[in-house]
Amino acid sequence: MNVSRLRSPRITTAAVATAAALGLLTLSACSSSDAAGKAADGRLKVIASFYPMEFLAKEIGGDHVSVTNLTKPGVEPHDLELKPKETGSLSDAGAIVYLKGLQPAVDAAIKQSGNKHVADAASLTALEEHGTEVDGHHHSTGDNHSHSEGEAGKDPHIWLDPVKYAEVAKGVSKTLAEADPDHRADFQKNTDALVKKLDGLNQKFTDGLKNRASDTFITTHAAFGYLAERYGLTEEAISGVDPESEPSAARMKDLHQLAKDHHVGTVFFETIANPATARTLAKDLGVKTDVLDPLEGITDKSKGDDYFAVMESNLAALQKALGTK
Repeated sequence: MNVSRLRSPRITTAAVATAAALGLLTLSACSSSDAAGKAADGRLKVIASFYPMEFLAKEIGGDHVSVTNLTKPGVEPHDLELKPKETGSLSDAGAIVYLKGLQPAVDAAIKQSGNKHVADAASLTALEEHGTEVDGHHHSTGDNHSHSEGEAGKDPHIWLDPVKYAEVAKGVSKTLAEADPDHRADFQKNTDALVKKLDGLNQKFTDGLKNRASDTFITTHAAFGYLAERYGLTEEAISGVDPESEPSAARMKDLHQLAKDHHVGTVFFETIANPATARTLAKDLGVKTDVLDPLEGITDKSKGDDYFAVMESNLAALQKALGTK
């Protein structure tokens, strides 16, 4: 009896210690696997680099994702600088959706993050080189752009072409499914619905721009090259693919001539980039100004509260400027 009394606490203490150690190990194993890439409510944590990527992640992920956008509304995506906390959050994310070549700070941070579930929109559709002029009749890819204002590399603005954006959506869906296989079927269903809506938008642009008086439009920066190619338009941009680059005197002179030759009645500016140069050009030409939104972010000034609404407002602006019947 005495012996067992002596032994019993010792065994119990050892057993408790072992159980506690095992419990802690199990707990830490659980929490690390549960927390890896998941929000507190169990949803997949997705980080998007800027609005068009955030929109895809939310539409495809639906209720199963918690999406954080690295680019706050009203911030020019090209200029984004990341805080250390934001850089760190990329390693913990369940998935990342971004567009390589648009935001150098984001590209570098994602490379460092070591995250395995990354959807790069630039690799999910074909990119082209675009200068300040994109002639949609010849599907030119940079060889005749003598005024490219020093811009090099591929044009990243693929989301402004609904067909290319749909291709990207399919790739993003695959990445989310790999990161969260339990909800693969829902992601696929949401993607199919989104692609159908994008097909519908493409049809609206095709039909809506059919009978037009002019093909040429002038805009602040060369964001609408893919859109111009898709619908047989000619985009003439004041500056290059980078909205901050200043146009040369030669470029401004060319635009004066182009506007006269092609009976351009509207110069487009944007909601985020500085409209001063576009307004000056319009004043010199004696033409109107209007907004053509490159959809790099949604703000209070946006003509619509999501991708589809703003794209439809862009279509209406183009119809007005190009004199559609």
